Amino acid sequence: MTTYTDVNGSERPLAATQFESTNARHAFPCYDDPGKRATFKVTINHSPTYTAISNMPVYETESTSGKTVFETTVNMPTYIVAFIVSDFKYSEGELNGLKQRVYSRPGSVDEQEWGLLSGMLITQRLAEYFEIDFMLPKLDQAAIPNKGGAMENYGLATYGEQYMLYNRDLSTVNTQTAIANIIGHEIGHQWFGDYVTIQWWTYLWLKEGFAQLFSYKATDDAFPEWGIWQQFQTDEYQAALTSDASDKPRPMTHYVQTAAEISSLYDDVSYAKAGSVLHMWNHALTDAVFKRGLHNYLDANKFTSAVEDDLFNALQIAAKEENHPIPARIEDMLRSWTQQGGYPVLTVSRNYDDGSFTVAQQSFHNNENTKSDKLWYIPINYASQSNADFRNTAASEFLLNVSSIKVDAKLSKDDWLILNKQSTGFYRINYDDKNWKLIVEGLHDKPYKVHPLNRAQLMHDAYRFSISNRLQHSTLLEMLPYLVEEDQYAPWATAKGIFDTFHRFLIYHSNYEYFQRYLAYIVEPVYEKFGVHEDSGEQHYHKFTRNIIIHLAWMADVKTCQQEVRKKFEAELNNVVAIEPNLRSQFYCLALKDATSTEFNYVFDKLMNTNDQALRNSFISSLGCAENPEQLNKFFSSSIDTGNKLRSPERLTILSAAYSRSQAGLYAAIEFLNNNWQAYGELAIGSNKPLDAAIRGMSSYVVKSDQETKLLELVDKVKESAYVNSDLETVVKSRIQDNYNWLKANRDPIMSWMLNFRNSGSASLTLSLVSLTSALVIVVFRLF
Repeated sequence: MTTYTDVNGSERPLAATQFESTNARHAFPCYDDPGKRATFKVTINHSPTYTAISNMPVYETESTSGKTVFETTVNMPTYIVAFIVSDFKYSEGELNGLKQRVYSRPGSVDEQEWGLLSGMLITQRLAEYFEIDFMLPKLDQAAIPNKGGAMENYGLATYGEQYMLYNRDLSTVNTQTAIANIIGHEIGHQWFGDYVTIQWWTYLWLKEGFAQLFSYKATDDAFPEWGIWQQFQTDEYQAALTSDASDKPRPMTHYVQTAAEISSLYDDVSYAKAGSVLHMWNHALTDAVFKRGLHNYLDANKFTSAVEDDLFNALQIAAKEENHPIPARIEDMLRSWTQQGGYPVLTVSRNYDDGSFTVAQQSFHNNENTKSDKLWYIPINYASQSNADFRNTAASEFLLNVSSIKVDAKLSKDDWLILNKQSTGFYRINYDDKNWKLIVEGLHDKPYKVHPLNRAQLMHDAYRFSISNRLQHSTLLEMLPYLVEEDQYAPWATAKGIFDTFHRFLIYHSNYEYFQRYLAYIVEPVYEKFGVHEDSGEQHYHKFTRNIIIHLAWMADVKTCQQEVRKKFEAELNNVVAIEPNLRSQFYCLALKDATSTEFNYVFDKLMNTNDQALRNSFISSLGCAENPEQLNKFFSSSIDTGNKLRSPERLTILSAAYSRSQAGLYAAIEFLNNNWQAYGELAIGSNKPLDAAIRGMSSYVVKSDQETKLLELVDKVKESAYVNSDLETVVKSRIQDNYNWLKANRDPIMSWMLNFRNSGSASLTLSLVSLTSALVIVVFRLF
């Protein structure tokens, strides 16, 4: 049971279920086990002024006013049984005979169109890909106020409002993309998780990994002009590579028993990593084999449960049906990825005399001193400067559970070599120094010859190698200025992550301005190209990229950026011209860094007075950028003022919006919790501990001794309370030490390089580029 506030400001009751993983038992007696299936006949008695919906259509013959009876369900597990009792309104559509509806609170029906359209298109694309029609007589989607995430209930998927409602005038391209993406995830579950269920939670990845992959694959099929694989690269692939590099990563297939153990599996391994591993084999085996294999798997296991071997067998059969040769059994190849944690780094060593190269594998860990004897079956392919064709992503070679192989590629000694076309393989790649140099020169000379997903991953790998003592910092720092010629989202999103990290660790250095000048050299010319105004007809992700450029230009102290941001913000404040929705959150954020009380309250009041959840989230994010202590205290205090208009889940996002944005936010958050830790601890929803989570989160941003002292004083004050976990102090100290280790290993070499760049680097880079251009002109002249 929950409530929501209607358009008149009144609270309205609402009942909606969320049974995954082990909560159906609280609603009715059952074997609450994903591997056990049954049919269900649902009858709901309710107020005649309310309506009820469930997995199946209403059985009109037996239903009366105040009593809704539903048709008997298909054979299915308990955790995807669902019902909602509400006063919701709906819009509906039909495509190829399948009726679909979107439900939401009254007053929001005009915001349902995008969710309905996306749902119909994505359902059809998935049915076409799997060659299996949607298996129920209807598919409903419901937007639930105050709900986080979404749930794949069979025939009745539920979503937080921010993932379903889209306002044509106010919503952003981020919201539009997120809605389509999460719809792809939940409707993908209708096949992977509902039609075919997992036998036990051990195989959670077998449904979540596929749903995560098809959230992108189906969205790309429905809206191919977007180029959504760039977002997959940054949000899933790179996130999984980062999170799966601990000293003891867990495998995708991981046995669990208790409810707490089951809940712990809902992490990047089951979602982002599993989706990335499946994406790798989709490309390595070819889409024809993958598509046929998934059809085989779904058809053989329909309305029952499965384990990973069922998938492997289906793909093995598909390879034979498609006459596609494979170098080993599918079972052996894929188990090397599902049964052991982590992933490999490939070390590429070239023989510049005969044109061959050697590829060696070993387990990658963020800590370079962590060793492992793990081996994987690894699909690889490659492109070179003379054959810069990144289109065919099928595997051309394999490391078949061996430590290394030699590839006789007959490469020219002056050609760069890049493995893993379009970065579909789930691994990192380190090259010998000469090849890294050739890659850097190639990016500066003709970046367009390298696929944008590879351009992004080259930076991501180089950063991880440089901070783990596997590669000189100079390689990354000499690579990044190629971005002057970059306009694609994935490379810029990757670069933003790197520059944000540098900013966080270097901001207290006495020569921080060296970093700003380096960044300005890179970003200022790109800022001039993108500008601060949207143009009609822009490519989808161009709108995402502009926000990144503006963010970095402000960080680099580019004066024209700061002036134009202030000008646009003041124009909206004075009711002259409103900031475009796609730029609003970023401009509010930057303007609030040094805002008057009037300016701060302008955004704060917007937060309190809108019903649109996506907008509310963006206002919270922007308000966290404030650096004035009084404004921050007002913002933080709103989290514990239960009489205001904040919604319960939002209260837990207030502190992180600030302490993750600035050192002023960090200091203010520590002080606020020192004075209000008990009230903040009382914000707990269910079994979560918001005070514990906030303090752990803040520890990741501590980079100075006085910050450490203040945070540990807070820890000492709360560590015996019921609001935190027993290991809080240990985790906080460990994270702070990790930050100090980063500073010790990386700050001085980075700042030393940037000092040289300040004195001579920018000129050297310019001369280098001029020399390359001159050389090309001479060659062309000689040809004629």
